Amino acid sequence: MSTTKKIAGAALAAALGVTTLSACGGDAKDKPAGGSDAPKSKTVTLVSHDSFNATDTVLKEFEQASGYTVKVLKSGDAGTALNQEILTKGSPRGDVFFGVDNTLLSRALDNGIFTPYEAEGLGEVKPEYHLDKQHRVTPVDSGDICVNYDKQYFADRKLAPPQTLDDLVKPEYKNLLVTENAATSSPGLGFLLASVGKYGEAGWKDYWTALKANGVEVVDGWEQAYNERFSGSAGGRKAKGDRPLVVSYASSPPVEVLYGEPQPAEAPTGVATGTCFRQVEFAGLLAGAGNPEGGKALLDFLISKKFQEDMPLQMFVNPVTANAVLPEIFTKHGVVIDKPENVAPDAIAQNREQWVKAWTSLVVK
Repeated sequence: MSTTKKIAGAALAAALGVTTLSACGGDAKDKPAGGSDAPKSKTVTLVSHDSFNATDTVLKEFEQASGYTVKVLKSGDAGTALNQEILTKGSPRGDVFFGVDNTLLSRALDNGIFTPYEAEGLGEVKPEYHLDKQHRVTPVDSGDICVNYDKQYFADRKLAPPQTLDDLVKPEYKNLLVTENAATSSPGLGFLLASVGKYGEAGWKDYWTALKANGVEVVDGWEQAYNERFSGSAGGRKAKGDRPLVVSYASSPPVEVLYGEPQPAEAPTGVATGTCFRQVEFAGLLAGAGNPEGGKALLDFLISKKFQEDMPLQMFVNPVTANAVLPEIFTKHGVVIDKPENVAPDAIAQNREQWVKAWTSLVVK
């Protein structure tokens, strides 16, 4: 989930292509060419989408304890990064891949790009996140895609904000919602999957027909929806956005507070808790990794208490381990989604393309 500041940092990282997260330790030339007598590599490479981020001090603690230098290779959005790993299967660009989520998980597993590894500390990961019993991937974080609302807009009109998917098709919310294209955007796809989870194969198309009739606006991606069209965000207010409902994340309100200038006492946005789809992100040891031992150590680190507690304010996602504590800004200004919609990874793998194609015909064309 992005903010203006995070987007600027991500753009710089993307321009550089490869980010070394510490100056200490070895480099890529330390990688052995093969053979038992080759020197052990001092570099472990994490391949990821552009949104991976971590505090330098937290990474340096891992490097000092393990003896490895972490190098991050950022590769675009999650789908693009995964496609590149599938194309280089068996000769990967790194040792660990981070960022495949439950909407793409079956595709990654079916292509056999990971080597099974049961990470140290996996017992601390909450049971609902264990989606691969063979441990080809390790759960790292979760986040909820939800409709956000502009509190001031609804307060001024003495209108209760919507709370459920059913609410969004009611006449009082006509022409208020902006969402992202399910064919081009991760939150857009997540919102489509929320409707599939709620209404099933027999009902989701009727729901979108009703939503279209109620004036839903579709834009290409999150940045345009949230920072241009949505009236409740700092960017949207500056751009004079006129849609008080937007598909974003449950973590958006704490981020609005964190980066508010001046920082507000209360989040200007709220979350419609009955509209959410849960994303879970995973990391895995890449088959053919040049440094499998370093990769295993890195996977252990990604579910350590130290890294899990660092993630929320770096990537605006939730930890998956039971022993991690959320920062106060999340507990004070965020919401807990008790019953998000879910769709089984196998069902997503089998139906994703046809669902998106049908959605496009119904809503965009």
